[in-house]
Amino acid sequence: MAAIVSSASLWGIESAPVQIEVDASHGLPQMTLVGLPDQAVKESKERVRTAIKNSGFQIPSKKIIINLAPADIKKEGPSFDLPIAIGILASLGHIVPESLKSYVLLGELALDGSLRKTKGVLPAILMLKKEKEKSLIAPSANLFESGLVPEIPVYTASHLTEVIAFLNQKADLPQTGNAWEGCCEDLKSSEAFDFYEVRGQSQAKRAIEVAVAGAHNLLLVGPPGSGKSMLARRIPGILPPLEREEALDILRVQSAAGLHVTGNPRAIHRPFRSPHHTISAAGLVGGGAFPKPGEISLAHHGVLFLDELPEFRKDVLETLRAPLEDGRLTIARAKSSLSFPAHFMLVGAMNPCRCGFLGDPKKSCHCSLSQIMAYRSKISGPLLDRFDLHIEVPPVPYRELTAPRPSESSELIGKRVGKARKIQYERFRKEALRTNSQMREGEIRKYCELSSEGKRLLETAMEELAFSARAYSRILKVARTISDLAECENIRAEHIAEAIQYRSLDRQW
Repeated sequence: MAAIVSSASLWGIESAPVQIEVDASHGLPQMTLVGLPDQAVKESKERVRTAIKNSGFQIPSKKIIINLAPADIKKEGPSFDLPIAIGILASLGHIVPESLKSYVLLGELALDGSLRKTKGVLPAILMLKKEKEKSLIAPSANLFESGLVPEIPVYTASHLTEVIAFLNQKADLPQTGNAWEGCCEDLKSSEAFDFYEVRGQSQAKRAIEVAVAGAHNLLLVGPPGSGKSMLARRIPGILPPLEREEALDILRVQSAAGLHVTGNPRAIHRPFRSPHHTISAAGLVGGGAFPKPGEISLAHHGVLFLDELPEFRKDVLETLRAPLEDGRLTIARAKSSLSFPAHFMLVGAMNPCRCGFLGDPKKSCHCSLSQIMAYRSKISGPLLDRFDLHIEVPPVPYRELTAPRPSESSELIGKRVGKARKIQYERFRKEALRTNSQMREGEIRKYCELSSEGKRLLETAMEELAFSARAYSRILKVARTISDLAECENIRAEHIAEAIQYRSLDRQW
């Protein structure tokens, strides 16, 4: 008797419906798996066979054919263990086939029949949200993730026998509640460092505040030990609270990437990703035989920090150009193309030269002109132009290091950033935008009107400093953010002047 079980296949950050067809018939005893399974799915035959045996059931000597439909879509991962086991038991008459029509099953099986945490549960729930016809049965280890979309009923189980009893209507499974209760109250990382600990660098701290307020890209340039990395690693402490839709986007990417989606509401915060400079292009933007999210998608709605920027391979850095403009990247394959979200704030840190002391007032630079040019040429002009703010981070004088007066705390800076973000959310309520950095030309013309004085100032800067058209748009976006921080409805000349100042370092390259 053939049995059909519904499941889902992870493809990128989306889930596609998969039907698992199982037929048990007389013939040479064997279990055959077809439908483009990867190695992990192929090996499920042995896991499933042993899990069924250890759950108190026996598989008779029959020819069992398992088909994963549609057959032209690749299937990966151990999440098909549970539906395959249920399909085998249903084909052997241990489960009522009619009970399978209302459920989608996901879960990896241990050899003793217990269910392990599996990736892709949240994308599967979002798939069911569109269809609204079926419920999901998932491992208990995915409890928190299962309750992120309260509209879709999700049942959780810890063992194969519990699922069998539930489908045969002999026992109940717990249904997940609303995982958002208590969430979004404090979504900052408890491990975030505080700007209170940073002495000096007032200009850099102001630039970081502006950058975070509008989600602008920021480049920090300075000698070794000036505090570039220290400043960047305190950015998570001033990131604004998450909206529910933003948090759901972040968790969906993390689930698809196989990261642990925690059940601690305080642990849901804007991501801060800091990959090592040895990372590959696929690791940064995503890819692979079964394309997975890369670091830029894992930084969605958060920060991507690239320390020692020129040490990254040039071809890897160039892959950032399109996502920085579009907020999304597409990975094309022979039979399909996948789209990944990539709205992130890029923060880079680098030395002015290879030795790091070019322009230092007290230490001499030992690099030749050709060495300096070779070092800087690792960052192309088009990529450099995509940084909205270019900030020089000089060495901190002794008197500032030992000053008794403390710096501003991250809490105070974060409150100003939060107010500026709220202004932007209200401004773009009817637009498909969230921050000033996402404005397109139409929104720039609409929301970045300048006074005659501001126009003259910007015109002079464009002519004298030879800024590009992209730099012109980005100066206006930064000026809009500066005016939001000042809670001004209109962009003033001083806001334009400050935005231009943040591009002045660009002219030294």
